[in-house]
Amino acid sequence: METNVAELSQVNQSAAATSWWLAPLKQLNRVFVFAVLIPTFLAILYFGVVASDVYISESRFVIKNPQRQAQSTIGALLQSTGFTRAQDDTYSVHDYVLSRDALHELDRQLDVKKAFSSDRIDVFNRFPGVSWDDSFEALYKHYRKHVTVDYDTVSSISVLYVRAYTAEDARRFNDLLLQMGERLVNNLNNRSRQDLIGTAQKEVREAEERAKTASLALSGYRNRQSLFDPERQAGLELQSVAKIKEELRGAETELAQLRQVSPSNPQIPVIRARVESLRLAVAAETAQVTGTKGSFTTKASEYDRLVLEKTFAERQLATSLAALETARNEAQRKQLYLERLVQPNLPDKAEEPKRTRSILVVFALGMILWGVVSLVLASVREHTD
Repeated sequence: METNVAELSQVNQSAAATSWWLAPLKQLNRVFVFAVLIPTFLAILYFGVVASDVYISESRFVIKNPQRQAQSTIGALLQSTGFTRAQDDTYSVHDYVLSRDALHELDRQLDVKKAFSSDRIDVFNRFPGVSWDDSFEALYKHYRKHVTVDYDTVSSISVLYVRAYTAEDARRFNDLLLQMGERLVNNLNNRSRQDLIGTAQKEVREAEERAKTASLALSGYRNRQSLFDPERQAGLELQSVAKIKEELRGAETELAQLRQVSPSNPQIPVIRARVESLRLAVAAETAQVTGTKGSFTTKASEYDRLVLEKTFAERQLATSLAALETARNEAQRKQLYLERLVQPNLPDKAEEPKRTRSILVVFALGMILWGVVSLVLASVREHTD
């Protein structure tokens, strides 16, 4: 009897000792299960069975513009550094591809919302998914997760990535986005050409109106003043005055001779009257050329001003017409264009999710968490003991 009691006592002591060693081990095993085994099992279940395949369509493009001659030192410096307007328009295309307007157009033509809401997609990747928010803003956030654009500033090449849950959807979405980008570039070109030609045409119309106004003003002045060309007309008048003066000198000479030879000659009064008439004619003709009122001299200043204004208007019209022709020639040349370097591909296999890598990442994070928790628990037990 005493032997049995002793044996039983040894067994109890051995069980107590074993229980003392197993308690931390059981606790550590529980932490291992929750930190490592369960997350890894869920990761295997999700990535191995539940997660939908994601296909990625890739395309490459570049926005180019013809090299233009630098107009200034600053322009030459900017061109030498490669900083051109094409780079700004590249960012414009990027922003448009990632914009709500692009999503509207894409959804209208290819029904993106229906493609992202297919029952074949797992609930975590499907739209609206677990949030049940099917608003356009939620769709836009979903869209931004599936469309990305990378840009290489050195080569100026843009890479467009489109993620979808079928290979054909990924390719179709990518191709339509490129078409929309090309349309945006064409719209920018058209707007630039319209602005350029419109401004030149406006200047031509203004120059034409100014030329017409100047021509009508000169013509009206000529009609009112019975004037064609003051300088030429004055020259003709001066020639007439010279002829009259010559006749006057002849008549005066003849009158002087008659008075000297035959003072009582009956021709003297006639010749005297003729001399007076010629003197009046000379005075009248001279006044018409150099008088203070109504003469060619007083009319010439206003006439010259009108002629000068007409000349300037005609030169401005010629310059405006030349600028319009230059603008039209510039408009005929496409200023910007989107060149596809790589067409949107049709992926032959899903690139996402990375199933094996994702499972290994979950397992590694679980092991790290288990190690940290185990150290914390061991430290707590040491302080308790």
